[in-house]
Amino acid sequence: MQVFFIFDNVKFLIIGLGNIGNEYAHTRHNIGFDVVAAFVQKHGGNFRNDRLAYVAEVKWKGRIFVCVCPTTYMNLSGKAVKYWLDKEKLTPAQSLTVVDEVALPLSKLRLRASGSDGGHNGLKSIQQSIATVNYPKLRYGIGNDFPKGMQSDFVLGKWRADEEPLVKLKIEKSVETIEVFATQGINPAMNLINNQEFVII
Repeated sequence: MQVFFIFDNVKFLIIGLGNIGNEYAHTRHNIGFDVVAAFVQKHGGNFRNDRLAYVAEVKWKGRIFVCVCPTTYMNLSGKAVKYWLDKEKLTPAQSLTVVDEVALPLSKLRLRASGSDGGHNGLKSIQQSIATVNYPKLRYGIGNDFPKGMQSDFVLGKWRADEEPLVKLKIEKSVETIEVFATQGINPAMNLINNQEFVII
């Protein structure tokens, strides 16, 4: 006799940070949007315009992924995250926030179960809204190749043509990380990427 274990309503909130508007599309600061969009596309979902966010629901391997890209602009991301955590009755530990990170080189991804905002306005807003730093974050390294005082122009700028292949590779690896996080747990997901150097050969 075979026994099947069915995971009933194992749900996660997957959050991609960015800014709405064509002028921000596919900029470094919007990589969270692009990763979550790639995840939704891979699993056949579609975004709808909902409360404080573009939202898509994806089902895969017995899991439900509520994927949100806040439409509040980056500095008020926490409003959307708090609303959707409450609406879906999820804890911060059942969420994963994908965010750009200037303190990491373009060759790196880093997943942590908790940690400070690191000066990132989107993470700062989330931390204030949910009153904890204990929520998983997937930091997507964008590097810091900019002159002093030019950080804003850099993060709001588009990827260079020579960066695009690596950006695409890391988006694919980020999607895989979300899958591993939801099906195996955060430690296997961290082991998958945290010590890797991503390069295009």
